[in-house]
Amino acid sequence: MAELTLDSITKVFTEDDGNEIVAVDDVDFEIADGEFLVLVGPSGCGKSTTLRMVAGLETITEGEIRLGGRRINDKPPAERNIAMVFQSYALYPHMTVKQNMSFGLEESTDMSDDEIDEIVTDTAEMMGIANLLDRKPDDLSGGQQQRVALGRAIVRDPEAFLMDEPLSNLDAKLRATMRTELQRLQEDLGVTTVYVTHDQTEAMTMGDRIAVLDDGILQQVGTPLECYHTPNNYFVAGFIGEPSMNFFELDVEGDALVGEHFEYPISDQLRGAVSGSDSVTLGIRPEDVEFRADAMPTEPTDFACTVDVVEPTGDANNVYLTFDDDNSDEPRTFIVTVSGMDRVESGDKVVARFPESAIHLFDEFSGEALKNRSLEDVESVDISI
Repeated sequence: MAELTLDSITKVFTEDDGNEIVAVDDVDFEIADGEFLVLVGPSGCGKSTTLRMVAGLETITEGEIRLGGRRINDKPPAERNIAMVFQSYALYPHMTVKQNMSFGLEESTDMSDDEIDEIVTDTAEMMGIANLLDRKPDDLSGGQQQRVALGRAIVRDPEAFLMDEPLSNLDAKLRATMRTELQRLQEDLGVTTVYVTHDQTEAMTMGDRIAVLDDGILQQVGTPLECYHTPNNYFVAGFIGEPSMNFFELDVEGDALVGEHFEYPISDQLRGAVSGSDSVTLGIRPEDVEFRADAMPTEPTDFACTVDVVEPTGDANNVYLTFDDDNSDEPRTFIVTVSGMDRVESGDKVVARFPESAIHLFDEFSGEALKNRSLEDVESVDISI
């Protein structure tokens, strides 16, 4: 096991016409020994390219990759002591499960057949696939194939695991099950792991830390709670979280933030955050909007609204609201999340409050966070007996 360091990694692709495309731009972070880091971002952001550079499947244009303090830029994939699990599983269809799991050890080590058999059998039992060793991939379900692919990586006893969207081919229920299994497995093995996904729910639920990429540029590295509650910028705030954060573009005018649908008072606490800015974006997460039915606004941060659409999800309702003073042909909606036990219907008149402690402010032009909610506001759960 070892720490993994990406030191100012850049990847530039050159097209046939000589045009250069920067796929990964000066990415820099360190993954601790035994840490589970999730690399997340939208399609085309450079996360898989970053993973392939670590694996040795893509050359590095600039920068350095170190594994356990050793520079591995110029080492071929077979000499990096890294195991990779692909989205497609990449199992040999003509081989049995046992042969698939044994193949890498047979080709890259001088271990005896008996030693290989023992390792493969022990790993198969740990993965719950010991009864499948004589089957071929076509005879396996998607979840079973995924376990075989993981088992094939585990038998190599690598210094690091790289996983490129390994659950994307599974149905929703099996994905949830496999997320839990992967977390438990990684904790038991204690192997440094980089996991790539475009699914921010996977990132939030699986990673010790998250690295958020956009357009090849690293936006933030932090714990799931840090990225959720204290995003570095507008992009991270909008990408992390489902439903997404609500955003409102406002101008800084005197003692208020003024927008098309409402004015938000600038308190002494907010004044420092917006000083020097002419325009800002106010953000608030759907669960942070205080929602009251059959009520009238009583505070400057209260806004009269009408329920447009209700999306029940069982444990919660996602309620889409419009501002009552919005007379446009296509009124602006925003989302509030309330308990699934709350009865809310289209057309209901309600009040939405944006508590100052819960709002975020971002620079209108750079997207940089000017104000976030404090992590101290997030109550910890006491599970002591």
